[in-house]
Amino acid sequence: MPRSSVKTREQLLLEAERLFALKGIWQVQVQEIVVAADQRNTSAVTYHFGSREGLLQGILTSHGTPIDERRGEILLSLDEKSSTRALVNSLVVPMVSCLETQSGCRYLQIISQLSDQFSNWRSLSGDLSSPHLSKALELLESRPVFLPIPVRQERLIAMMQLMTSSLSERARSLETEMKMLLSNSEYKENLIDMLVGILEAPVGN
Repeated sequence: MPRSSVKTREQLLLEAERLFALKGIWQVQVQEIVVAADQRNTSAVTYHFGSREGLLQGILTSHGTPIDERRGEILLSLDEKSSTRALVNSLVVPMVSCLETQSGCRYLQIISQLSDQFSNWRSLSGDLSSPHLSKALELLESRPVFLPIPVRQERLIAMMQLMTSSLSERARSLETEMKMLLSNSEYKENLIDMLVGILEAPVGN
């Protein structure tokens, strides 16, 4: 691919990421992205990505692949006997690292907009899922054993929704330079505590 074409593709991804995070994935017009990327060819998105969905997939893959690789490294020392906290940690740590960059913060704000798809995590082919993410979720869904399977499944989805919405809100606050009550390290530990609580809370009478 010619260097100019590579640069165009990167610019489209960059502007789409910014606008999707700022305005919302489905609120942004494709033409807005083309103009923001300073492209004269109105079919630039179609040429490079095929569609808005293809552009979104490009953003998710560019962030999701390294995140899942990091998750895989953490999971190497974990198995079905590992604690729930250790498994949740494998989900949270790679995501919290996104808070360190502006692009990462925007990714977190984008991924939270896709929460309506979380219940289909088994069948997703790359948008929100990945091998190591699937492994961690499968291990978490098998516990605690005292809960009925439907309840465990419902709690797992709620955990994913809380994780992404919380990370998205923190990312938004960081971008607007709001004062943080917790450091990133403290925030990470507290988020893990909350997520473990969702999964392991006893059944009410």
